[in-house]
Amino acid sequence: MSKPSSNTEYFATEHLSAAIGGRTARGGAVTVVSHGLKFVLSIVATAILARLLTPNDYGLVGMVVVITNFATMFKDLGLSLATVQRAEISYDQISTLFWVNVTLSGAITAVMISLAPLVAWFFGEPRLLLITIATSAGFLFGGLTVQHEALLKRQMRFYALSAIAFISMMLGYTAGIVMAWNGAQYWALVGSQLVLLSCNMVCVWIVCRWRPGRPLRNTGVRSMLSFGGNITGYAIINYFSRNCDNLIIGRLFGPQPLGLYAKAAQLLSLPTDQVNEPLSSVAIPALSRLADSPERYRQAYLRMMEKLILVTMPAVTLMLATSDWLVQIILGPQWSSTARIFVFMGIAGLFQPLASTGGWLLVTQGRGRDMLRWSLINAPISILSIIAGIPWGVVGVAVSFSLARVLIANPLLFWFVGRSGPVRMGDFYRLLRPFTVASASALLSCIVFRQLVTISNPVVGFAACGVIVAVVTTAILALMPAGRHALRDIKESILLLRPVTPDVAVAAK
Repeated sequence: MSKPSSNTEYFATEHLSAAIGGRTARGGAVTVVSHGLKFVLSIVATAILARLLTPNDYGLVGMVVVITNFATMFKDLGLSLATVQRAEISYDQISTLFWVNVTLSGAITAVMISLAPLVAWFFGEPRLLLITIATSAGFLFGGLTVQHEALLKRQMRFYALSAIAFISMMLGYTAGIVMAWNGAQYWALVGSQLVLLSCNMVCVWIVCRWRPGRPLRNTGVRSMLSFGGNITGYAIINYFSRNCDNLIIGRLFGPQPLGLYAKAAQLLSLPTDQVNEPLSSVAIPALSRLADSPERYRQAYLRMMEKLILVTMPAVTLMLATSDWLVQIILGPQWSSTARIFVFMGIAGLFQPLASTGGWLLVTQGRGRDMLRWSLINAPISILSIIAGIPWGVVGVAVSFSLARVLIANPLLFWFVGRSGPVRMGDFYRLLRPFTVASASALLSCIVFRQLVTISNPVVGFAACGVIVAVVTTAILALMPAGRHALRDIKESILLLRPVTPDVAVAAK
C-alpha cells in the first residue's frame, strides 16, 4: 500500500533514545505546567459552576457517568497502550487498529442509546433517558482520536498534547458556564463534556498528520489485540471496583448524597490529577523505551516517583488540614457537607498517586496478563469495603473504602508488582518513608495552628496552612538522608530541562 511520508514519521522511535532523560524531564515539565494551568482553569470553572448549579444537577449527571465511563473503556480496548509500548509498529497495523477503535465506538454509541431507558429505570429518574442518549455521542469523538493520540505519545510530542488538552478544556468549560448561566441546569454539564471531546478530536487530527488506510488482514495485530485485551479486562474489573461506591450511593441514597460524595472525590483528585496524569503520559513512553535496560528503567522510575510524591503528598495534606475552608472557597456554603466526606477520602488520597503507578510498571514491562490478575485481587477488596460502610451512610463508605486501600490493597499491590521486574517491593516503601513522615508532621502542625489561632477568613487560613505545610515538609525532608536526596535531585532535574544540542545527543549515544 502506498503511504504518504507524513504517515510514516510517527512509527520509528530510535531517535528518542538519545538523551532520553532530558526528553523525559522536559516532557514532564511541559505537561506539569500545562496541567497546572488546567488545574487553575478547573478550579475557577468548578467554583463558577458550583454556584450556578446544584448538587442535584451533579448527581443526575454522575449517575449516567458511572455507566458511560465504563463503556468508554471498550472504545480503546487497551490498543492505545499497545501502540505506545510496542517496540516496532507499521502503518498497516495502526490503520487496522484505528478502524477497530472506530467500529467499537460506533457500536458502543448504539448500545448506550438502547440502554438509556434501562438506566433511567434503574435509578428511578426519567430525566436520565435523554441525558444518557446525549452523552453517548461523546464515544464517537473519542474513538476517532485513540490512535492519533497514541502516536503523538509514542513520539513524546508533549508540547502538542498539552496544548490540545488545555484548549479543549477551556472551550468545554466556557460552553458549560454559558449554558448554566442561561438556565440549562444539568444540561450544562453534558454540553461542556461534548464540546471538550469534539474540540479535542479536531485539534488532534490537525496536529497529527497521520491518516489511516483501509483495514487489512494478517498485519500482525493479533499480539497487540491480546495485550490490549488483558489491559481492557483489567480496566473493566478495576472500573467496577472503583465506581461501585457511586453506583450504590446513587441507587440507595439518591442524587443529592451522590452529588456531595462525587464532588468530594473530584476535589480530592484535583491536585493529584494535575501531576499524575501528565506524568503518566510521559512515563509510559519513556519507560517503554528503557524496558531493555533494567537498571536505567528502575532509576528513571524512582526519580519520577520522587517528584510525584514530593508534589502530591504535601498538596493532599494541605487539603486535609483545611477541608472546610477549601469547600467554602471553591464550592460555596451549600456544599459544606462535602468537607467531612473529603477528609475521610483523603486518607487514601495521600498514597493513591504512587499506587496508581503500579499500572505503569505492568504496562511498560509488557505484563498485561499480570494486570488482569491484579484486578481479580483488588476488586473484591474494594467492593467488600464499600458494602461494609453502607450502614453508616455516605461517610461510612468513605471511611471503609479509604482504610481498605491503605491497610490492605496498597501493600498487596506493592508486593504483586515487585515480584518481578526492575522495581521491587522494598523500593515503594523506601520512597514513601520520608514523605509520609513529612506529611504527618505537616498535618499535625496545621491542626495545632488551627487550635491556637482563630481565623475567620478561609482564604487567609488556607494560605497560612499552605506556608506551614511547605516549611514543615521541607524541614523534615532535609533532616532525612532520603529526603535530602530527593531535594537535591530536583536541581539536577531542572538542569535536564535545557534543550538537547546535536553534540550532546551524539555524546549520549
